[in-house]
Amino acid sequence: MERYQKEKLARVKKERNNARVKETLADLKRAAQGTANVVPPILEAVKAYATLGEISDTLREVFGEYRER
Repeated sequence: MERYQKEKLARVKKERNNARVKETLADLKRAAQGTANVVPPILEAVKAYATLGEISDTLREVFGEYRER
């Protein structure tokens, strides 16, 4: 199952419009840096086939990651 998922992800990344993915992730980052609602840019990134990891990494760049004290 793991191999199947990895192959499927690789295929999606190969077949998607990577320029569009980068553009939507940049839009998401700009929204997160300001006061805009981040949900619409997240939805656009999903429609462009950005992965959950790519979206999460973009948000982590802006907000960081929670660390328990």
